Amino acid sequence: MKFLVIGNGGREHAIIWKLAQSPKVEKIYCTLGNAGISNQAEIINIKVDDFDGLVKFATENKIDYTFVGPEVPLALGIVDIFNANGLKIFGPSKRGALLEASKSFAKDFMQKYNIPTAQYHTFKDFNSAKNFLETSWPENKKIVVKADGLAAGKGVIMCQNRQEALLALKEIMQDKSFGTAGNTIIFEEWLEGQETSVLVFVDGKHFSIMPPAQDHKRVGDGDTGLNTGGMGAYAPAPIATQELLNKVKQEIMPNIINGLHKENIDYKGILYIGFMVDNGNPYVLEFNCRFGDPETQVILPLLETDLVDIVENVIAGTLDKIEIKWSKKSAVCVVLASGGYPEEYEKNIKIYGLDTIKENKAIVFHAGTKKDETGNILTSGGRVLVLTSMADDIKSAIDKVYSVIPKVKFDKMHYRKDIAQRALKWITK
Repeated sequence: MKFLVIGNGGREHAIIWKLAQSPKVEKIYCTLGNAGISNQAEIINIKVDDFDGLVKFATENKIDYTFVGPEVPLALGIVDIFNANGLKIFGPSKRGALLEASKSFAKDFMQKYNIPTAQYHTFKDFNSAKNFLETSWPENKKIVVKADGLAAGKGVIMCQNRQEALLALKEIMQDKSFGTAGNTIIFEEWLEGQETSVLVFVDGKHFSIMPPAQDHKRVGDGDTGLNTGGMGAYAPAPIATQELLNKVKQEIMPNIINGLHKENIDYKGILYIGFMVDNGNPYVLEFNCRFGDPETQVILPLLETDLVDIVENVIAGTLDKIEIKWSKKSAVCVVLASGGYPEEYEKNIKIYGLDTIKENKAIVFHAGTKKDETGNILTSGGRVLVLTSMADDIKSAIDKVYSVIPKVKFDKMHYRKDIAQRALKWITK
């Protein structure tokens, strides 16, 4: 089989790493890619939103399956276009991707189909939103302010009071800090608790739940500093108890599948459900329509079933015919980032030590890297590398990954020292 993978980050490297393990795969191509991906896939220079170019390439090269990594091509309708051209592709349709591309669409969907979520208010113009805050929101009550559209994981502002919410409103709707993503705004009830992510394979009718993961969004230790695309993750997350997962399996996912049917949405691919766990009860914060990053880098190493078999059955609508097996181990990943990320940072800095890491100690997933003309590996993004270790328990996986990190060096390298510590606290409760 020939596969085409769309995207160039750590998530896509993890997908390619897992696909390459399948005896069914002969060749993998990747759009743009990075230095690590280039070791396992042939890089093609076609942008992820050049659908005509991608369709032409997939047709001419007889690609069996295309796997979409990032959200933007899904939101723009790449799946509809590939399907119209008779090409098999893994991911939801444009209407399905609205669950991520429009937070107001997702919130309305949740409310309509009895999916537990925080209370919310949606506004399409600045003055009515401002008036709501000034007349209907208590001065010292916390509130979450969200840009409606895609904002690379950064369109959510946590506000301690009304004044902070007014500033966030101005930043999103007037200053356009997230561009057109802020044309519509959502005010959401602040939920206390911990976040966890449950990713689900969906074939339109059937679903299969993956091990729950927990991401670390803030750039600094102790969840301090600015929000990022994610500084590390671990799986399985103990906060997602069996009771919680049973609720997802028996109530939440059936309601979602029912809603998709009633909305005439053909959803095939991955549904990422971001939960806030408040007193043991799961409330849906958001949907993503693809694998998370860096959650993928801890979930796929735990997958024992051939990913190609899953892709085939999802697209065929026969997910119920396959038993998906997972390792009983734990996985922890740590992101090595450029100094200054998520704000300004330097690029083209040489990375040392990657050849000293053995895969039984840590799997190295490349995110923002590239090769120069002499073969040196350089930084090319904010999140540069993701190191993943597996062990029999979370504590051992933490120790393992942090023992390997000192082998890797590049100027101003930054990483969090406390990834997965929340899990240890939860376990010892």
